[in-house]
Amino acid sequence: MVNRMRKKIIAGNWKMNLTVVDAGDLARGIQRDVPEGREVDVVLCPPFTALKDVGSAIEESLIKLGAQDMHWEAVGAYTGEISAAMLRDLYCRYVILGHSERRQYFGETDDTVNRKVAAAMEATLVPIMCVGETLEQREGGETQAVVRRQLEGGLKGIDLGVSRDLVIAYEPVWAIGTGRTASPQQAQDTHAYIREILGEIYDASTASRIRIQYGGSMKPENAEELLEQPDIDGGLIGGASLEVRSFVEVIRAAIPKDPDVSEHEADWGEEV
Repeated sequence: MVNRMRKKIIAGNWKMNLTVVDAGDLARGIQRDVPEGREVDVVLCPPFTALKDVGSAIEESLIKLGAQDMHWEAVGAYTGEISAAMLRDLYCRYVILGHSERRQYFGETDDTVNRKVAAAMEATLVPIMCVGETLEQREGGETQAVVRRQLEGGLKGIDLGVSRDLVIAYEPVWAIGTGRTASPQQAQDTHAYIREILGEIYDASTASRIRIQYGGSMKPENAEELLEQPDIDGGLIGGASLEVRSFVEVIRAAIPKDPDVSEHEADWGEEV
C-alpha cells in the first residue's frame, strides 16, 4: 500500500541542457499543463545559467526551484563554483547533491557530499542527496554496502530537527540515461533498505518522514508502477523532464488515486 503520509515529490534534473530561452519556455509549458493542487511537490532544476529565468517563469505557481549542485563554502577563491547563499538569492528551495555524474566525472566523495549537505541545511535549502550503485557493484552483490556507505558518509553529523527537510534519491547508476530501469520490486527493496538505514542513523519516526525518490530512467511508461511501491516517494527525472508532456505525465502518475484521500492527508513534505 502506498504511504499517504509522505507527499510525493517529482523533481526534473535538466542537467547540462537548454539555453536560457529554451529553459524558460519549458518551465512555462510545465506550469501551464501541470495539474493544479498540492498533492505532489514539483521541483525544476535547470542549469545555473537559467535559474533566474526559470524562477521568474514559475513564481506565480506552486512549482519550486532547485539547483543541480553547490559548494560547501560560503565565499572564497573557488573558481566556477556556486554557494548556497547565491542559490537562496535566486529563490532556490532545493539542491541536488552527490549525483552519480558528479561522483563519476568530478571527483565527488561521501565527504564532500557531507559538507555540502551541512551547508545546504544551514542555508535552509533542502538537499536532494543521491545514492546508488554501479552495474558492476550490483552484479557483485554490493548494492547494500554501497548504499549504506554513501548514506552514513553523506549524513555524518547531520542533525535532522523537526523543521529540517531532507530528500534521498536512489539512483542505480546502471539505469541512468541507459533506458534500463530497476524493476519496481528491485527499486522498492533498495528504498526499503535505505529507510532501514535512515532509522539506524536517526530513528524510526524520522526515517518514516524522509522522502526517498527513485532516479533511474523513470518515465511515463513506468512511473505509475514504480510510484505505487510503499517506499518510493517520487522521482528524480532526467530525460523525461526535458519535454512538457512526458514530465507532466510523470507528475500525474504521482497524484494519489484514492478519491477518499484528500490533499491535506499528505502531511510530510514541502509546505507550499
